[in-house]
Amino acid sequence: MLTLNEESRIAACLQSAAFADELIVVDSGSTDRTVEIARAHGATVHLHADWKGFAVQRNRLLQHATGDYLFFVDADEVISPELRDEVQAVVRSGLPGSWTVRWRVVAFGRELRHFRGQAPVQRLFRRDQLQGFTGLVHETPTFTQPDLPRADLRGPLLHHSRETIYGSLKKLAQYVALGAEKRRAAGKAGGIMVGLLMSSVLFLRLYVVKGAFLDGGPGFLFCYFIAQEIFLRYVATRYDDQAHAPHVGR
Repeated sequence: MLTLNEESRIAACLQSAAFADELIVVDSGSTDRTVEIARAHGATVHLHADWKGFAVQRNRLLQHATGDYLFFVDADEVISPELRDEVQAVVRSGLPGSWTVRWRVVAFGRELRHFRGQAPVQRLFRRDQLQGFTGLVHETPTFTQPDLPRADLRGPLLHHSRETIYGSLKKLAQYVALGAEKRRAAGKAGGIMVGLLMSSVLFLRLYVVKGAFLDGGPGFLFCYFIAQEIFLRYVATRYDDQAHAPHVGR
């Protein structure tokens, strides 16, 4: 787990992961009680305050891990009992490969039970087959050999994505800067009109097609913040020359 000032959420996350043989936290310089709480729940904490991006922090975490299998979890996530059982079954099997999980979103105090828009994310790996991670945001795993088998785990990973408006705005600013830097590095263009178009299409797809409208106000706010992030990412790509992503994400 990577952390920075997660004292309000880290206990629930670590409690759900208590079945693991070891709990490893790489902290980016928390000024609250994150480190204290993590250690109280049995985690080994390594401090790396010289933030250089998510991929760098995850690669540092790999250096501290000793298990045969690794499961990555964020502080705003909770492993369900069903997912825990599946992870334990994979470890007992000794199988090679990587495994994806699906988030079940919890936004503004409500689980979005009707929302069907979350793509699977790779979280469980064989340690000897995982080389590391690349990318500024939504970092990508790299493996020791191509075409490793990949399977899906069906148990949900509860993602407390957005708890407050204030927290959502902070997260919005962080991911706008990271996304804009990634687009600039890839030589992609930005702008207001293309941002309006892409964000509008995304909002309609999430809110209407993917069923978030059935989850009331929390469903609307969840989709709105995602669409707003996309819009500002395109705008920042063109107009915000002061965004330096490696120093943002903290």
